[in-house]
Amino acid sequence: MPKVLIVAEHLDGKLNASTAKCVTAAQALSPQAIDILVLAADPAAIAAEAAQIAGVARVLTVANDANTHAIAQVLAPQIAQLADGYTHVLGPSTTFGKDLMPCVAALLGVAQVSDVMTVESSHVFKRPIYAGNAIVTVEVPADHTVVATVRIASWAEAAKGGNATVEAAAVVAELPTHTRFIGLAAGASDRPDLQSAKRVVSGGRGVGSEENFKIIYDFADKLGAAVGASRAAVDAGYCPNEMQVGQTGKIIAPELYVAIGISGAIQHLTGIKDAGTIVAINKDGDAPIFEIADIGLVGDLFKILPELEAALG
Repeated sequence: MPKVLIVAEHLDGKLNASTAKCVTAAQALSPQAIDILVLAADPAAIAAEAAQIAGVARVLTVANDANTHAIAQVLAPQIAQLADGYTHVLGPSTTFGKDLMPCVAALLGVAQVSDVMTVESSHVFKRPIYAGNAIVTVEVPADHTVVATVRIASWAEAAKGGNATVEAAAVVAELPTHTRFIGLAAGASDRPDLQSAKRVVSGGRGVGSEENFKIIYDFADKLGAAVGASRAAVDAGYCPNEMQVGQTGKIIAPELYVAIGISGAIQHLTGIKDAGTIVAINKDGDAPIFEIADIGLVGDLFKILPELEAALG
């Protein structure tokens, strides 16, 4: 039976929701056991969160100052060493996982399976290709360790209520010195994280300018939502690229997605098609976004948004 090791994603001492989604994917394997691995300078609080996820048998911790920052080349040798005895090693298909898991796969000498959206059997999976226009079935050789990233937009978070044991793991791995942390440049925001937010409001080229994007921020704040953008808006300089939603940005699955001034290029639709409810506001009634929207409003966004804000109170 499969035995699964999940690499926990965390930031600022808090567990990312993507880890619970990986647990759900792991449960689809009908495994013998699911363990979560937490690598951090001080993993105690993160491990306590992970231990509460239902279905988790153990939480392994590796405390090392070298793990203060999530550097793939530093984390991967430790994960590869601890992977011994596991049939599957999973990580989320987020920026964190996309950076880390290929390094783990290389050290284990296997090919990675990316963006797992369904589990057919222990070594057979389905994943999207061609911007989500086709689904391919991938089979991993039965004698290979499965290293995979989980498409978090395709899986719900595992429930809480677990009570897994927390154990410190001993790792004696040679860590590289050629890759090291220098600094972090990131925009500060009090809004929810775009990749895990339940509600997201995104603006597109139709917003018109960086100054006009304030109307998107204001509306998002009214909803308590994260803020995203289309690639066209990012390329036009309206907002930074970490806000980009779509095939070449972040693939998300919020409960509510509001697309404002976004026409709906296929690359953008790929990133939002798993959202619960999609609301589109665009002056072009023939915009492709309306083909997948659950609710569509045709009109001038600069007139519609103030009216919506007023209605929200």
